Amino acid sequence: MPYGVIAPIDQQETALAAGADYLESTIVGVLVDAEDDGRWRPVHAAPAHRVPSFAILVPGTLRVSDPSVPIREVSSYLEVALDAIAAVAEPGAKIVFGSGAARTIGPEIPVAEGSARFAEVLVIARDAAWARDLEIVLEPLNAGESDLIHSVQEAAGFLDAHDIQGVRIVADLYHVQLEGESFDVLERLAGRIGHVHVADSGRIPPGQGDWPLSDFLAALRRGGYREGVTIECSWKDLAAELPAALAAVREADPGAA
Repeated sequence: MPYGVIAPIDQQETALAAGADYLESTIVGVLVDAEDDGRWRPVHAAPAHRVPSFAILVPGTLRVSDPSVPIREVSSYLEVALDAIAAVAEPGAKIVFGSGAARTIGPEIPVAEGSARFAEVLVIARDAAWARDLEIVLEPLNAGESDLIHSVQEAAGFLDAHDIQGVRIVADLYHVQLEGESFDVLERLAGRIGHVHVADSGRIPPGQGDWPLSDFLAALRRGGYREGVTIECSWKDLAAELPAALAAVREADPGAA
């Protein structure tokens, strides 16, 4: 079972040397960056190993749930970002669509209109990713980060309500804990989960806090989730702290083999 960590792509060798099976690269400001005129450009990267997953897809300045933002502006950004990702990605690599600030609807836009626009953008991202042999996975975010889709159950309902096929869901222990989502729900919906993020209490490295990491992973494994686990947390020193964090995740995971 692979275990990885989210970090900028230039930290790949550090992560692998510390015992990670892979690095999940961030995107905004790492693989794409803004020009002085506001246009986005790819940033050349040449990692030693191709990357199986990516996070932080959309910059907070691009309001993808706002119908007043031209859809071509969103599509143009996604084309640039996905080309940059494809240049360094493994075939079938996952791209986490969290991006809370970007997808927040806000009080000035009717919820139904903002939700419909985000659904449209999600389909555009899905199709553009598929064209590059990549996969978009939708991440629920706690209410402190976004006003749209806070739980795995809400993500499943959103996808069903908008008849969006072929998009799996991210189960992130940090957001699950802050939203108080039941692990029973995660077990029931595990067949729709395509990616997992973990951290310990307050987003510190696993093993340094008291969150129920083992119970979380056990529920997902009982439900049939058989894929990897990525650590997403705050680090004081990635190289120094990562070995113990990976050991804590492997020890907590009943699917480890």
